[in-house]
Amino acid sequence: MRIALAGLATSHPFTDARTLARHAELAVWEPDAERLARFTAEHPGALVAPDLEALLGTEPDGVVLTVPTPRVCAALAPVLKLDVPCFVNKPAAATRAQLDELGRLAAPAGARILSSSVLRFAPAFAERDADLSGLLSVRATVRHDVGLWATGYNPWQDDPAEGGGTLVTMGVHGVELLVALLGPDVRLAGAAGSIRHHRGLRSEDTGVLALRWGSGVTGTVEIIGVSDEEAYTVTLHTRDATRDIVIESGADTLKGLGYEGTIDAFLAMVAGAPSPVPWEQTRAVLDVLIRAREAVTPSG
Repeated sequence: MRIALAGLATSHPFTDARTLARHAELAVWEPDAERLARFTAEHPGALVAPDLEALLGTEPDGVVLTVPTPRVCAALAPVLKLDVPCFVNKPAAATRAQLDELGRLAAPAGARILSSSVLRFAPAFAERDADLSGLLSVRATVRHDVGLWATGYNPWQDDPAEGGGTLVTMGVHGVELLVALLGPDVRLAGAAGSIRHHRGLRSEDTGVLALRWGSGVTGTVEIIGVSDEEAYTVTLHTRDATRDIVIESGADTLKGLGYEGTIDAFLAMVAGAPSPVPWEQTRAVLDVLIRAREAVTPSG
């Protein structure tokens, strides 16, 4: 089996490759020489392609796509022509125009596309108690520091007009978990963002999203981008109790945060299974995030 890694634009494909290397031969394309050298130092046996066309010409059984968000659709279109599964590292879209173009590609090919926060596949969440009876409201808290962007790292991620900034890039984790719980019949009720600590950001380092499902359940996503730890919590409120689902890296980050589970799901697609995340859910997640981005101008 051969898996192609199309782009190394974030840290995620490096992490993905550590799991994939246990199951498949790797092929890679990345235009940034420094990122590519880092990858090949860790995976010296990987087949290196000079461009995306050459990478897809290696006849991979599946593709992991990680390019800057504005370039996702241009790269995804030729991938889909191969008729093999594609895992698109999040977020697959960060603006309305990007989402509209993505929808035209993904809607007819949804069973072959997986795009999700890895947290959906974290054991603490995937193995949760499924009983939602009496649920009144939910809250997802995302703690993930974004200070690296203030140093100039991956500036496109911090740009609201390109990668969506903190509301989109970190907010996706919380919205993903809540849509996985309650489904895609959700709308944004309000959003706010602020720069509280990391001066120099183009987006925000803290934010909040208010959500409402068609069932009447309300939800909140809190984004804490100033943090010494990476952790995620989903809180479920009923009349009689409050229950927390806590997702932490623990002793094994790949397993605890859902990276291994995500790759397992992708490899199941390579073996013939449909995407475990319906396009309707992915679109709902991205739509909420984009509406939040459209509504918020970060302020200090």
